[in-house]
Amino acid sequence: MRIDMLLNKLCLTKSRSIAKTACDKGLVTLNGKPAKASAEVREGDIIQLKLYGYEHQIRIDKIPLGNVAKKDTASYYTLLSRKEISS
Repeated sequence: MRIDMLLNKLCLTKSRSIAKTACDKGLVTLNGKPAKASAEVREGDIIQLKLYGYEHQIRIDKIPLGNVAKKDTASYYTLLSRKEISS
């Protein structure tokens, strides 16, 4: 699944266009490398996001097949770290 779609389906961004813009600006990395919005994500991949004032590092545990209910999103990934971005 594309990284911009995954971030949106797992409610990590508010919309797919925000996820795409974050990728274009270099705020998203996939396995330590800058991610394009079209990058394919697989189970076990590490994603790092710098959005909404925090730097999140997550590991993808499973890829959703369709839409995901907001209450179920946390079962698809593991939050490895969360740090506040200092200005």
